[in-house]
Amino acid sequence: MTRGPKVAIVGGGIGGLTAALLLSRQGAEVTLLEGRDRLGGRIAFEQGGEPAAQIDQGPTIVLLPEMLLSILEEGGVQRERIKLIEADPLYRIHYSDGRMMTKRRKPEDQAKEIERLFPGESEGYIRYMNQMRDMYPGAKASVLERTFPRKRDFFAPRQVRMLGRLQAHRSVRAAASRYFKHKDLIDAYSLQSLYIGGQPAGTPGVYSILPYAEHDFGIWMIEGGYARLPVILEEELRARNVEIRLNTRVQRLSVETGRCRGIVVDGVREEYDAVLFNGDFPNLLPLLEGQPEANRKKSYRPSSGCVMVYMGTSKRWEDTAAHQFFLPESLSDSLQAVFERGMIPANPSFYVFNPIELDPGAAPEGESLLYFLIPAPDASRISWAKEGRRLARKVLQTAERRGFPGLRDSIKWIKLRTPEDSRKDGNYVGGSFGIAPILTQSGPYRPQPKPFQTIDGLYAAGASVHPGGGVPIVMQGARMAVNQLLKEWNP
Repeated sequence: MTRGPKVAIVGGGIGGLTAALLLSRQGAEVTLLEGRDRLGGRIAFEQGGEPAAQIDQGPTIVLLPEMLLSILEEGGVQRERIKLIEADPLYRIHYSDGRMMTKRRKPEDQAKEIERLFPGESEGYIRYMNQMRDMYPGAKASVLERTFPRKRDFFAPRQVRMLGRLQAHRSVRAAASRYFKHKDLIDAYSLQSLYIGGQPAGTPGVYSILPYAEHDFGIWMIEGGYARLPVILEEELRARNVEIRLNTRVQRLSVETGRCRGIVVDGVREEYDAVLFNGDFPNLLPLLEGQPEANRKKSYRPSSGCVMVYMGTSKRWEDTAAHQFFLPESLSDSLQAVFERGMIPANPSFYVFNPIELDPGAAPEGESLLYFLIPAPDASRISWAKEGRRLARKVLQTAERRGFPGLRDSIKWIKLRTPEDSRKDGNYVGGSFGIAPILTQSGPYRPQPKPFQTIDGLYAAGASVHPGGGVPIVMQGARMAVNQLLKEWNP
């Protein structure tokens, strides 16, 4: 019996954990190395209060649940271990004039809601859903399940036809305007690019599958919080005796004669058959010191950052949804300030996660845990130590006025996280979602699961690697990297 490959996985985020599951299931000897004192990367808990309460620090919305569960199942984790709770309604959108739109999963319910607020627009929604439902399987196969080692692979005739149908040459916002007329409704079907750190007016139309996926596959949360996921995966890996080394920083990758042959830790070289890097891709380049690939002139644009506010409160609010978006008078102007000028907008948009609406036991009776996410520039041009607090105060005042009366007086504990904190954790320039999902950093122009054709035995996963950000999609990228690794080990 031939032995499996000996693989080092550098980085214990969700991509690294997924790769470790899949590789160990296939008989590989896996060592997982993580620089921090915990696994999970961007998926973590934020804790506060006495006794300590916890709320997700990063992702909260589970999209594409079947993709997530099937990849875990392939890695040997039974789907029953991941307890999902469906959001009903999906979420609410609060407009600046006081109107509120409730997003519903069932098309007939959503069409009625659109017609209530935007008379005559429900036909566009039905057309949108019918066309996207027809296109989704092809888009999934063409974009989410393929790698592009050569750019010309992306532009094969069949692929080009699919990209044309998806309006890939347009922005997500422009693609939505083909179905809807009112700017507020266009916002409602393009703001989902913010889930992956992209501006609706600057993210390719191929990402229009995100608002479609919300309706057709639902929005879910993991019971106990998204950060339960890395805990479950770590338990599984340890049960398999996979070696996990925390607080271990890899200094360099060892590359000889066109092949990655191991890593260097604390000045000591460790030999492996292959190395899989899981992290923001620009952070891989310094580990290739002395290699031509490390001197590439390409500069990467980071995704947007986020200012995050976490709190425990002494009250609950009636008739709220677990997920809520509060939009300013002009979402486009607000996001232009963030994405194009690198400025804090005068009128910020923000998202609120209120988990007790789906999981009442998330906080003590009569209390709430709240999570505020405010799209913001990265850490390169703003002094976040001062500006983060100022922005948080402004958003909490607005939230109290528009949806959470008595909010500030009810606060029992509060914590703040800015793009500078994200940068310190290793996120590229403090961007919260890896490199930005702009046209020149998408598809074949994004780092691939085998990032360098000139270096064998080196693979990559993470939000900055094709097919991109979002937890299930990062897991899919890790799966493609593992498949490539195993294919080259057993040609």
